[in-house]
Amino acid sequence: MSLARSLWHANADLAAAALAHPFVRGIADGSLGRDRFAGYVAQDAYFLESFARAYALAIAHSPDRAGLDAFADLLDGVRAELRLHASYAEKWGIDLGTVSPGPATSAYTDFLLATASLGGVGLTCAAMTPCMQLYAYLGRQLAAGPVDGRYAEWVTTYADPGFESLAATLERLLDTYADGDGPAVVYRRAMRLEVAFFDAAYRSPAG
Repeated sequence: MSLARSLWHANADLAAAALAHPFVRGIADGSLGRDRFAGYVAQDAYFLESFARAYALAIAHSPDRAGLDAFADLLDGVRAELRLHASYAEKWGIDLGTVSPGPATSAYTDFLLATASLGGVGLTCAAMTPCMQLYAYLGRQLAAGPVDGRYAEWVTTYADPGFESLAATLERLLDTYADGDGPAVVYRRAMRLEVAFFDAAYRSPAG
């Protein structure tokens, strides 16, 4: 089994916690309050800008042409995701330019950018893969059941085979560049931060 697959299976408990979280279940059945989702969109847009910067750092630190090209493609994927958030913001009157990060958002972005700046490409992949793979997993799982139309676009985005392909690309990069025990620690930390992000969105309607 590859390193990426081993780490995903080792963190199955946190993936299950995310899927069972009332924020995610509320997206599936439409019971999530609009204010909570709007707050999440604002915080996630802020987070994704840092995610894009982490990809840019991975491009800069990439040791070969194959990595440079792959990280550049992944950066394009984040830009597309940011456009989705911008469409939500326009629809619901959210000013993304005035968003201040909450504690959970800051904890995640600080961890991500510190790792991408100082940890090397392998650890950067370990910090970023959980987000991509978790969202692809959530999209697939929710799309397999009934989905209320209110947040169907969110589910469709992350259930899309194109998004899953991006997640698989990042897993391959993790397998290529990571070694030693460090990736397991970083991966677990990122998964915990993902669950904490959903928890903060559910508990803080104002975002």
